[in-house]
Amino acid sequence: MLFAVICRDKPGHLQTRLDTRTAHLGYIEQTGIVKMAGPLIEAGEMRGSLIVLETDNLAAAEAWAAGDPYKAAGLFDSVDVIEWKKVIG
Repeated sequence: MLFAVICRDKPGHLQTRLDTRTAHLGYIEQTGIVKMAGPLIEAGEMRGSLIVLETDNLAAAEAWAAGDPYKAAGLFDSVDVIEWKKVIG
């Protein structure tokens, strides 16, 4: 199953994102369930994340999101995890 993890950064926390980016990318590589990912951009700055995971269930996707180093660093204002269906691409 595919799940979208949609994260919005806290305002003014770009430096937290930059400082934690290496750990975040390492987590993505280590876990091996990320199918697509990238930052959300507002006014030319990274201000969130869109990550598509392939897991067995919602609980596994939520657990992945909870383990993200960005979350541990307090970067996110909100995190939504929702089942997603690929139609095009």
